[in-house]
Amino acid sequence: MSKEEFIEFEGVITELLPEGRFRVQLDNEHTILAYTAGRMKRNRIRSLVGDRVTVEMTPYDLEKGRITYRHKTEGPRMGGGQRRPPHRR
Repeated sequence: MSKEEFIEFEGVITELLPEGRFRVQLDNEHTILAYTAGRMKRNRIRSLVGDRVTVEMTPYDLEKGRITYRHKTEGPRMGGGQRRPPHRR
């Protein structure tokens, strides 16, 4: 493995933590601490408990990771109402 290679896993967010961190339960039953990638922050992609995500991890530390993708859900998201139309002057 080269230095730049990462390992990707899929999992579900189980807990929201302060400072943009999340506790993620991976498909292989391990629980890790993860943070959102810079591109997700820049595009304001929100993640909530129960969202399915892809996590990128380095082979040197398998307890921490970076959330790189939030998978789309089939149904409507909870807590959202109808979107407001854009403001017109």
